[in-house]
Amino acid sequence: METALQPKVEETRSELIQLVSFKLEEEEYGVNVLKVREIIRMPAITRVPNTPHYIEGVINLRGKVIPIISMRKRFGLPEGDISSQTRIMVMDMDGELMGFVVDAVSEVIRISESEIQPPPAVVNSAVEQECLSGVINQTERLLFFLDLEKLITQDERRLFASAML
Repeated sequence: METALQPKVEETRSELIQLVSFKLEEEEYGVNVLKVREIIRMPAITRVPNTPHYIEGVINLRGKVIPIISMRKRFGLPEGDISSQTRIMVMDMDGELMGFVVDAVSEVIRISESEIQPPPAVVNSAVEQECLSGVINQTERLLFFLDLEKLITQDERRLFASAML
């Protein structure tokens, strides 16, 4: 009797994932915690000429030079002031480290994959549609789940790499 019920339990069990949530303007976003290497305060950023407008520059993080991307500029949001809450989320993008400037990092949340709903066809968000993996509806807030691999294309990564040389 137990073995007959066991497969049904396995089928309904949804995998738990952890997201790091962060804010831009009044909206909240989440990325898979496995992509986040570390979260740091804003250091001095060295500007790099001839890079896209959303590249703030580079920083030296323990001997490794990493590009810093303004999420506000990337999403077409107005520039905000750097505050005590502003952070750089250092992410692993296919083996390369990149930093993303966000207004604030909120928390790490555990959710079931079944809680992620597909994004609506038209989203009232500054995020480019293709990098939006889903929407998480928690009681008092909506959280946009981002796929950063789609936010920065391979061509853009090659451009960053050549500009950093």
